[in-house]
Amino acid sequence: MDPPTDPPRPRLDPRLYQIAALSGLLVYGITGLRLEVQPLQAAVILAAVLLTQYACSRVSGLPDFEPRSAMISGLSLCLLLRTNHLGLAFLTAVLTIASKFLIRWNGKHVFNPTNFGIVAVMLLTGQVWVSPGQWGSVAFFAFLMACLGGLVVNRASRSDVTYAFLGSYLGIVFGYALWLGQPIAIPLHRVENGALLLFTFFMISDPRTTPSSRAGRILFAALVAVGAALVQFRLFRTNGLLWSLAALSPLVPLIDRLLPGRRYEWHPTPSLPSINSTGGEYETTPDPRGARARPRAVVAAGR
Repeated sequence: MDPPTDPPRPRLDPRLYQIAALSGLLVYGITGLRLEVQPLQAAVILAAVLLTQYACSRVSGLPDFEPRSAMISGLSLCLLLRTNHLGLAFLTAVLTIASKFLIRWNGKHVFNPTNFGIVAVMLLTGQVWVSPGQWGSVAFFAFLMACLGGLVVNRASRSDVTYAFLGSYLGIVFGYALWLGQPIAIPLHRVENGALLLFTFFMISDPRTTPSSRAGRILFAALVAVGAALVQFRLFRTNGLLWSLAALSPLVPLIDRLLPGRRYEWHPTPSLPSINSTGGEYETTPDPRGARARPRAVVAAGR
């Protein structure tokens, strides 16, 4: 009889990498680049997302308060959202987290929470905005963001959607400039901004809102890139990335139906089932709202 083997060590939650990367970007942006975001506004946003996550968890009957996903959304808002009113910053944070609980389909978020919160308040009030070039074209900072983003998406197993979007979008931007006969400096200026990198590596790569299959994610990334280009080059509006992602996110359930795949979970199901106190086998099923895994009986006791 073979000796029992130890269960595999659980992989470190990739959200911890995201929190560390976004926190570093925020601190560097406030202290080194003097971004428009004020420390008070950042504190209001972070407090609002955590309070909303806690309240929605209690109302939904979840057994645990899960702050990690909320912190990622809050830090992303701090880096992207700009407004002169603290109340609107608070409202955006509340809508961001509430959307995870209220707008769902088949157990998945329909919209990326940060994307939904910003777009919703832009539509409702017209008094919030995103500054695409707020970091300028500092090559070092862009390289730093790309490296951190690459680490994050690889840990979250969603590098395919990131690189598919980046390849599609860059191909469209540079191809459009070539078709118009523009100098290379123009498309380079369009893509040398921190907002694009944040969107590419931290927003569209969200594993809970992208299609489940690799083919579906690549298709979705290409559609978002085309939509963003249409908003920018045909409708002549800013923030084409945000508008495109918000408009096309409802297509994800259809893509999942046409191109099914295994749904991503922050805590993968162990390869070996655990045994409950009565002898029945269980498999762990992570809660769709980000709570810790809860057991679900799959085999009756005495099998």
